[in-house]
Amino acid sequence: MRIGHGYDVHRFARGRRLMLCGVEVDYDGIGLLGHSDADVALHALADSILGALALGDIGKLFPDSDPRYKNADSALLLREVVDRARREGYVMGNCDITVVAQEPKLSPYIDAMRRRVAEICGCEPGQVSVKATTEEGLGFTGELEGIAAHAVCLLVPEKIRPLTV
Repeated sequence: MRIGHGYDVHRFARGRRLMLCGVEVDYDGIGLLGHSDADVALHALADSILGALALGDIGKLFPDSDPRYKNADSALLLREVVDRARREGYVMGNCDITVVAQEPKLSPYIDAMRRRVAEICGCEPGQVSVKATTEEGLGFTGELEGIAAHAVCLLVPEKIRPLTV
């Protein structure tokens, strides 16, 4: 088995869609600034998978200097990372994503996020945890400058199918 950790952060920007865990979140025309769609949660998860495989990070795989990834759908980038894991002989055992955001409130979106991440990763929603927390008004996220995300994953050899809940 392989375990990996990922972290990402993006600042807020007007006139962009807010994508988190592959789900569009309504936040009054405010999204995250990035070369791609800036989905911090999917970026953190991709980094955790790449870390588990010792393959670097998404910046190495999908550099922001490459125009092919301008406004790219992070779900497609994560799908490529999942496909690379499968080519290495691994599938998702489980993953746990924590989104750090003072605003907007994410609880209405959590179930849809879990289902979307499971769909992208080719696993069951019972293998995906998504949580949201604030930093009680402190720091970058607490001062409403942006959103951060942490993710951990456990990859298991494809020949050993993970238990589903």
